[in-house]
This record gives sequence, C-alpha cells and structure tokens, in this order.
Amino acid sequence: RLPMKACVFLLVVAQATGVAGWVADRVRDDFLALTRRVTAHHILLPKSEQVALALKQEMRNRVEEGSFIIDVFNDAALQFSQDKTTSFRGGLLGELVPQGYCQSSELDRACFEVRLGEIEGPIESQFGYHLLLVSERTNCPRLDGTNTKLVQNGSGRGILVPSEQVGKVELKQLIVDQTAFLIGVFLCGGVLAEVVAELTSH
Repeated sequence: RLPMKACVFLLVVAQATGVAGWVADRVRDDFLALTRRVTAHHILLPKSEQVALALKQEMRNRVEEGSFIIDVFNDAALQFSQDKTTSFRGGLLGELVPQGYCQSSELDRACFEVRLGEIEGPIESQFGYHLLLVSERTNCPRLDGTNTKLVQNGSGRGILVPSEQVGKVELKQLIVDQTAFLIGVFLCGGVLAEVVAELTSH
C-alpha cells in the first residue's frame, strides 16, 4: 500500500506522462483499502458446526417474527458467545474499525466479504465457529454500492441506507487541488528565489 503523499505525487506524475487512468485507479483502490471500516458483531461458539447452524436458524426465526436483527444478535451473543471480551457488548467487535482489527484473520477477512445485514457463518477459526453480523461497512463500493448501514425500519430485517463514507476521495478534485498546489509552490519558489537573489546581489 502506498502512503498518501506518495499517492498524490504519483497522480501528478501520471497525469503528466499520460498513464493517469491506470495510476488513478490504483491510487483510488489503495486509498479505499486503507480507509475501509466495519461495524460488526460476532458470536463465538465451541467447535461444533451443528450448534452454530442451530443458533443461526433460531435467530433467523426470531427475525422473521419481527424482532430487529441487531437486537436478536445482541441477545444471542450475551447468552451464548464464548468470547468474554465481546459478549457483554452483544458481540460487538467494534464500531467502524479498520481492516486488520480482529484477532482472527478468518473473521477479519469475512467482515469485508459477507453481505451487510445478514447473519453469516459459521466461520471457522482457531478459536471455534463464529456467527457474524455486519451492520455497517464503509469504502467497499464494489461490494455494497451506496447503501452501507443497517437501520431499523419496523421489520425485523431492517433496511440498508447510505452512511458517511470515511475518507471518501473525489479523485478529480484531488488531482486538481494537488496540481494547483504544486504550481503555486513552483511559482512562489521562483519568486522567492528572485527576491533572495536580488537582495543578496546588492
């Protein structure tokens, strides 16, 4: 992944050399990868896929009866999750946490691959089986489109609505701003050099 200053420099160089399209796509993808965030809940169960599937079905049944999916998941996490660091918070892994936040690489990867607003799993890790509910995810436009946050709407499933995209970048505006900045720096640098040369020559 490229640091932000390097990304901006590459954009300007790419614009000047004619490979702007390819570089702009690469910079945008790297920037989005660095700014992906997720709000997710999980339930850790012992190494029994059957237990995980039975609990998943029980939660889905409660949702179909009209209970809000996040509330159902939170209640189940409080009652059944073996992860004592998250169970008391309804299985909340974190709110808008970055990719790489979870201890389990399998769970972390799943947070950025599963469907929003659906009870997913079981996902096997070295800790056991996880059930996962992602209620918000930012900067994954190819996966989620514009509706990236689950909210309650009267039905158990809830509804996906747009949320604020953390670190969203408008690439064209970024290129224009950085180009204007560099032109300003070169002009000011040139004027300053002239002034210093004039002052030192007398």
